[in-house]
This record gives sequence, structure tokens and C-alpha cells, in this order.
Amino acid sequence: MTGRDETVARLLVCGNIDRCDDGAAIWAAAALLPGLREEGLRGVDARRCGQLDIEHLLEAASVPLIIVDTAIGIAPGTVVTLTFDELVSGKRGPAPSSSHALPIDQVVGVARQLSDDPIDGLFVGIGGSDFGFGRSLSTPVRKALPEFLAAINAAIDSYDRQPTQAGGVSHVP
Repeated sequence: MTGRDETVARLLVCGNIDRCDDGAAIWAAAALLPGLREEGLRGVDARRCGQLDIEHLLEAASVPLIIVDTAIGIAPGTVVTLTFDELVSGKRGPAPSSSHALPIDQVVGVARQLSDDPIDGLFVGIGGSDFGFGRSLSTPVRKALPEFLAAINAAIDSYDRQPTQAGGVSHVP
């Protein structure tokens, strides 16, 4: 385990709680963070970012990132974990649910091109089906939340066992 003054990774929690399945990452973080706090946050700097933007990645350059979000392009309720290298490899895969947002592979690719520091991390996504207005999750997403939480925890654990950089610890604002 790491001390409270070390940042193991920044957790970027994406989505909109008022758009059904788009809020899955927020619901997962709400369930996950109390347990992390009991364990001294395990060096997790968690931030709610809404829609992922290039600036979110640039401001965290050189700190491992874990992006959690609902995605289209994968079956509803399916949980995936991909490295940033896999995301930018050119293969079409998970995409943000918003039609006006850049696909995550492009956000990561552009941020990597703009940054002088390395930008690396993991994407943990869950396939969504209902992005309408409301706070209820679709049945496939609701049933897959335990698997989604386990995948997020596994991503955190993968960095928790690696050497870290000093930094602060925050919470999802």
C-alpha cells in the first residue's frame, strides 16, 4: 500500500448522472470511493470530469490515468479495460456516448501529441444502451455494476503495486 501523500493514479470519472446509463461511472465511483477512503485512498486522485476533454489529460501528464466511462460500440453491460496504447492503435472500439464528443482514442492521441510529458493509463468502460433523460440505469448496466467496480479496482491495484510519484490526494468534486 502507498502512503496518503503519494498519487498512484488519477481516476477521471466521466458521464452525466441525469442521462441514464451515461451516469454509470458516477454511480460506480460513489460506491467505490468510501471503501478507498477507508484504505487511505490508496493514492487515488479521483476527479469527476463530465465529458472527457484533452485538458483533463494534459493537466495530469506523467501521472498514470484511469478513465472510467460508459461507452457505445460495445454490448450493453459489457465491461472492458484497455490501455491507452490499445485505444490509439487505430482499431475502432469504445466511444463516448455523446455524438458531439471526440472519440476517446482521438482525445488520448491528441493529448499525447500536445504534451511534453508521457500520458499513459487505462480506460475502464461499460457498454450502455439508454442515454435518455433520467437517473435510472438500464438492466444490463445495473446488473454489470459489480463487474465494472471490480474492473476499476483492478485498474487501481495495477498502479498501486508500481512505483509512484509524490503528489496530493483528492476526491470526486
